[in-house]
Amino acid sequence: MTEHTPDPGPGDGPTEEPAHDPEVLQLAAQAFDLARHGDTDRLAAYVDAGVPANLTNDRGDTLLMLAAYHGHADTVQALLHRGAEPDRANGQGQTPLAGAVFKEARDVIDALVEAGADPSAGNPSAIETAQMFGQGDLLKLFGSR
Repeated sequence: MTEHTPDPGPGDGPTEEPAHDPEVLQLAAQAFDLARHGDTDRLAAYVDAGVPANLTNDRGDTLLMLAAYHGHADTVQALLHRGAEPDRANGQGQTPLAGAVFKEARDVIDALVEAGADPSAGNPSAIETAQMFGQGDLLKLFGSR
């Protein structure tokens, strides 16, 4: 996995549903920021109010990917409980689980595995990422599935 940070830039907008309204784009940018910073309560309120749990930016990063990559297990769990897809890969083929393995975020890894994330999904997969970084404990965890 490269050192690419799956963060939306200042001009990135959602791609799940085309939006041209500046207010909608601003709302989406706020949702991505909340996911990146682990503001679980506010992000959950946005999703409960209608922001799609699988909202993506123009790089294909979902709210779940951003929360997972930045190590926010509570936010990851809240998104999963609201229908976020645990194996949805971004535009580079990376999954939230592989991102969490890359960042060594064990509480996020545990939350994703518990939600049924497939450690063999993505490119590189979480298994391949764990192999690259010699994380034998994670390989055992993934092998037990």
